[in-house]
Amino acid sequence: MLWMKILTPLITVAALATAAPWAGAQNRGDDTILEMQQAFRKGDKPRLAALLPAARGHTLEPWAAYWELRARLEQAQPAEVTAFLQRWAGTYQEDRLRNDWLLLLGQRRDWDRFAEFHPQFRMGDDREVHCYALAIDQVKGQAGQGAGAEVLRHWYALRDVDDGCSHAASEMLAARQIKPLDVWRKARLGAEANRLRVVRKAVEIVAPDALEQLRQVLDSPAKYLAGRATAAGRARQELVVLALIRMAMSDTAGAAGLLDGKWGVHLSAEERNWLWGLIGKQAATALSPDALGYYANVTRDADLTDDMLGWRVRAALRAGQWKLVSRSIDAMSPAARSDSAWTYWKARALMAQRPSDHDRAAARQLYERIAGTTGFYEQLALEELGARVAPPPAPAPLTDEERAAARANPGLSRGLYAIALGLRSEGVREWNYTTNLHQPGGMGERELLAAADLACQREVWDRCINTSERTKGAIDMAQRFPMPHQGAVVQRAQDIGLDPAYVYGLIRQESRFITDARSGVGASGLMQVMPATARWTARKIGLTDFTPSQINDRDVNITIGTAYLKLALDDFDGSMPLAAAAYNAGPGRPRNWRNGPVLDAAIWAENVPFSETRDYVKKVLANTVNYAALLTGQPQSLKSRLGTVGPRDMREPAPNKDLP
Repeated sequence: MLWMKILTPLITVAALATAAPWAGAQNRGDDTILEMQQAFRKGDKPRLAALLPAARGHTLEPWAAYWELRARLEQAQPAEVTAFLQRWAGTYQEDRLRNDWLLLLGQRRDWDRFAEFHPQFRMGDDREVHCYALAIDQVKGQAGQGAGAEVLRHWYALRDVDDGCSHAASEMLAARQIKPLDVWRKARLGAEANRLRVVRKAVEIVAPDALEQLRQVLDSPAKYLAGRATAAGRARQELVVLALIRMAMSDTAGAAGLLDGKWGVHLSAEERNWLWGLIGKQAATALSPDALGYYANVTRDADLTDDMLGWRVRAALRAGQWKLVSRSIDAMSPAARSDSAWTYWKARALMAQRPSDHDRAAARQLYERIAGTTGFYEQLALEELGARVAPPPAPAPLTDEERAAARANPGLSRGLYAIALGLRSEGVREWNYTTNLHQPGGMGERELLAAADLACQREVWDRCINTSERTKGAIDMAQRFPMPHQGAVVQRAQDIGLDPAYVYGLIRQESRFITDARSGVGASGLMQVMPATARWTARKIGLTDFTPSQINDRDVNITIGTAYLKLALDDFDGSMPLAAAAYNAGPGRPRNWRNGPVLDAAIWAENVPFSETRDYVKKVLANTVNYAALLTGQPQSLKSRLGTVGPRDMREPAPNKDLP
């Protein structure tokens, strides 16, 4: 029941018409717009050209014009692109097409035109475009001292094969702005992520003569390793590293045995450390007690990635090794160390064993740095400082002028119109561009609050919540934690013995209150219930007349979703973290994840192997605390809802094996 991209709108165009500046033409050409979007998805250029005249004057005409030109951009003349950018100056579609055009110019190596169009690029969030610009600077001899590191930062962050950053890395390598090891590290990251095209591209840059052997490494790493006795030369050593990485992803113990017994002596210390870090990480994600033993072979923490170090922290937390927790966090990059999770655990590590006055002061400083009401670790830090979670003071009410400015904003209006028409992806992109990227630094605090208020008034709850969450100083809890359908949710939760705040916390994370939300895996409605789960739960609670078509009915969805959540909560002995994990990933996985030592539930949650479920559990619990504070008007504790997690007490009833 994962929350994925929402495809179906809640509001209607008619509902927007009375308040929108484009009210008089709200329905004109809607069918044309929808048909053009379908033609764009199919790549039907003749149909797009034929329909475009009928979209003239429509609120979403910028989208129609974008689709028509984008579909044939590779054949378009520069003058056509310039004319489009001038015609739609200041819109999302203008900068979106500029982004597309810059990527195409980069692929063509048309550096003069790229340099002409790039300074006007407002979004500035495309890593490939950044890399092309850095490559141009390098060719012109204008690259700054940190250009190579900047290219690597963007390149390493891209999971799939690309042209822009790969080209820039090649230029930087030739100019000795980066080292061969930097390129091999990109190949290693690709092998770990099973992105084989990424691996090939990196090896093509750094050691093209090794491509034939690389094919053997990727196709059958065990066979490649078994057929060789040595690894003479840098390229052959790295091919062995890549083979061991590929092997470690499916056979951690086997890879560890080969590294320890045969291949370690043939590799550099950096290569061995990377491999032991990866093998340790793989064992840690499997919650294996062997993880720290593998990590113990690392001789230099600086050779590990932040991800490897993060999993060493998690394994050390499970084992209660607080000194290793502290050391591992200290070895992370400054950006990683500033994450609220590692800030919190560093403070906990300082306080774990006979802290000195200096340790206490340092821990308090770290807690104060992140303490707040909205996030999981922010709430835990607040409690460590002796406070509980209570709603912050509401910001000053919006003025009529601030609300009017939001209503008159053309980007916000187009975003809402697109969502109402069923073009949620387009509407969300335009809305986000308008709030976050149209002007440097995005909208100001008051503008964000006014935009969020507009979305709330239109019941576009996901934009309401996400926009309000961007404010830093002014926190409007009613916007961030709205309570639609309050009567139905609270009554149903209380009827079956559920905390209404827990239900609201889960719905906020699942669907952002979009009633007819549908995920890419088929989960539906407010509580994102899968069809098979809905049928099972309906039978379990005696809804004999239930049919799958009812799942988007608000009351039916709430009834089935809350019933399933209550069954999961009962099955996991009332543990909110375990039940949330079961709701997201199915009950079988958290049944396995709870085995091992009895842990502080915050440590258990941080060790959930799936990153999406780990994030989900923490957000649902933090949401729950905020909703409880709003519903009760009383300060709340996250710690009291966490407790501990460990193996099932054998004296308790056996788990419900039928629970889907």
